[in-house]
Amino acid sequence: QKVAAKRADRQATEGVVIAKNNEENNKAVLISLNCETDFVAKNEDFINIAKQILDKAVSENLASSEDLNALILDDGMSVAEKVLEQTGVIGEKIEVSAQVVEDVQVSSYVHAGNRLATLVGFNNTVDHQVARDVAMQVAAMSPIAVDKDGVDQETIDRELEIAKDLARQEGKPEEMLEKIAMGRLNKFFKENTLLNQAFIKDGKKSVAQYLKEHGDGLSVTCFKRVGLSS
Repeated sequence: QKVAAKRADRQATEGVVIAKNNEENNKAVLISLNCETDFVAKNEDFINIAKQILDKAVSENLASSEDLNALILDDGMSVAEKVLEQTGVIGEKIEVSAQVVEDVQVSSYVHAGNRLATLVGFNNTVDHQVARDVAMQVAAMSPIAVDKDGVDQETIDRELEIAKDLARQEGKPEEMLEKIAMGRLNKFFKENTLLNQAFIKDGKKSVAQYLKEHGDGLSVTCFKRVGLSS
């Protein structure tokens, strides 16, 4: 506790990010176990603690991130107690968090190096490779929402203002600014919302088009993406 208090103002920006599905593939959990240094993050014991927490979260059917700290691990310690213990052992600030996605089918993807992981929920059953492709898309392209309806109004207003300012600097007439800004907003949606993005394995089609090829009405309902800064 003394070590934790001393390290409270430190930044825990390194760590391990891993994810796992349940056997039914209708729920997945993503765990981020954070520390201060890359040296600790690559330590086998630290990685194994993250795996223990993840395995327990999946086997105990973790409902939400709020329930994570109360989970009891195989050694009888709660996750909160384990994190506090390791803070004392390692001497670094350690934090743990979780993301949970539950749907008809869920895919999880862990990028090599355990620094980035994603979860994607689908509204219907889907081929494993197709689901994995979309989870990889989220990892690679970092969308901000599933589609344009999921983009918050603050972001939309900001992008419109940026587009108008840019058009003014380019000398465009004032009466044209709104139309130009809307055009650039649609481009923003195409680049930053998952279903509208160009599919990473075939840039000639969108993710929505790729999904349609594998099931009528098939779509993504939600996704989670957690990555450590490089």
